[in-house]
Amino acid sequence: MSVFSRLYTGTGAFDIVGRRKTWYVAFGLLVLICVASIVFRGFNLGIDFTGGTQIQFPTNTATAPATVPAVQEVFQKAIDVEPASVQTAGNGPAAVVLIRSETLSLAQTVTVKQALFDAFGPRGSDGVPSPNVISISAVSGSWGGQITQQAIIALAVFLVLVTLFLAFYFERAMAVAALVALVHDVVVTMGIYSIVGFEVTPATVIGLLTILGFSLYDTVVVFDKVKENTRGLLGLTRRTYAEAANLALNQTLMRSINTSLIAVLPVVGLLVVGVGVLGVGTLADLALVQLVGILAGALSSLLLATPLLVDIKMRDRRFQEQAARVLSRRRRAKSAAAQPDPPAEGVEPDLADDAELARQLRRERAVAAAASAPTRTGKAAHAAGRARPTGKASRPTGKRHR
Repeated sequence: MSVFSRLYTGTGAFDIVGRRKTWYVAFGLLVLICVASIVFRGFNLGIDFTGGTQIQFPTNTATAPATVPAVQEVFQKAIDVEPASVQTAGNGPAAVVLIRSETLSLAQTVTVKQALFDAFGPRGSDGVPSPNVISISAVSGSWGGQITQQAIIALAVFLVLVTLFLAFYFERAMAVAALVALVHDVVVTMGIYSIVGFEVTPATVIGLLTILGFSLYDTVVVFDKVKENTRGLLGLTRRTYAEAANLALNQTLMRSINTSLIAVLPVVGLLVVGVGVLGVGTLADLALVQLVGILAGALSSLLLATPLLVDIKMRDRRFQEQAARVLSRRRRAKSAAAQPDPPAEGVEPDLADDAELARQLRRERAVAAAASAPTRTGKAAHAAGRARPTGKASRPTGKRHR
């Protein structure tokens, strides 16, 4: 059977739970690298968090096109300071150039304004070049701090509500596993931003909150199937809790892949259109954090949350004993298949074993059928062998045989 056939049928062909130690090592190394980058490298915070100066002017210029590389070069040559970011926003007549840098002094502000006007000659609404269309404003870092504070409060409330929901709707073990997966998604997303050096803006913080819902949704879908497969499991000996959870993962694997793929495509569209076509920085920040978060959430819901749930559940003695009964039943079935002879005299068969019970029932039916069949011996059997059918019904002769 091909890989795609096994994906679509969901018969448990992929042993995901059985390889959970491998996933633990991989996720552990990834989280360790991300935490180390956050601690030692830090984040590339935007001026909304650190404060700075923002310069804006229309892209409708009279002297030269206001491209991003050209604006960066003019800005740096004018005051010998590299801008934090240069981007274009809007489209058509409303398109503008946005320059963000560290806080500039009054002299630097005047110098860079004159240099930009001399290099590009931006036009006003009347179509006449004017230095007045170049606006310069100071950005305070307190606003970004307030956004971060509100985001942390929202994250804490969200985690509390999620814990209560999962604990009541599912069970405590599932709530713990889901929370670990959520924390993993947040840490990995933040760590990748730190490693790559993406600029952290308020849009990044908002995008980080949006990925939590997606990650939780995928985890709840898998856990709901696990709950269905393990209902009444303690009284059965067909499969262990780990095997039932692995079957649930296989049954929802294709759905999780399709959901993640459909969620990623619009985000990639935001990156292509927002950055490549419109040049909108806010869309880029939002799309980047969502792309990283969706991929991390999909992997953690499949390879981390459910294996962790299995390890938590297998700490329960009831599930350990049930797993032992399953293995014992399989050993007896294997031994019975290798030695098909009936049990010896005086040995009671194990009627709790499904395979042994079915074999005993078949044996009893065969014995009953053989006992109910009439037997023929001696002359009767010989006469029955010599008798020939005449095609006529026999009639009584009235004579008595002695």
